[in-house]
Amino acid sequence: MPTRTARTAWNGSLTEGSGQVELTSSKVGTYDVSFPKRAADEADGTTSPEELIAAAHSSCYAMQFSALIAEAGGTPQALDVTADVSLGPDPAGGFRLTGITLTVRGEVDGLDEATFLQVAEAAKAGCPVSKALTGVEITLDASLES
Repeated sequence: MPTRTARTAWNGSLTEGSGQVELTSSKVGTYDVSFPKRAADEADGTTSPEELIAAAHSSCYAMQFSALIAEAGGTPQALDVTADVSLGPDPAGGFRLTGITLTVRGEVDGLDEATFLQVAEAAKAGCPVSKALTGVEITLDASLES
């Protein structure tokens, strides 16, 4: 299996500095990062480690869930997955990820609601990004759309 790479160039102090994160392996882009914007309610054109983790988690979960739906005898027509990653103070000092909420709405043929929810939970547990983030509480809001 391949290794993927991202690179960040940072200049200055935490509160006054800024940087750029480059998605090196895919070459799809370079994005601005800054701690003041990371800690603000509005991202104002910059990304953050939390947003990048959310992107990784939502895409990984969607792939894992689609595979498990098929294993359970269903056919995924469409999955809409959102990951909300929260940053907050760490009681031990500094900051930490305080929680992740995965929200999935799915159009799936061949599975009833109970099986859909069971498979959704299994995908949460089995997704490689979920496994990497075991130190963070991950909650799931899943529902089958008609």
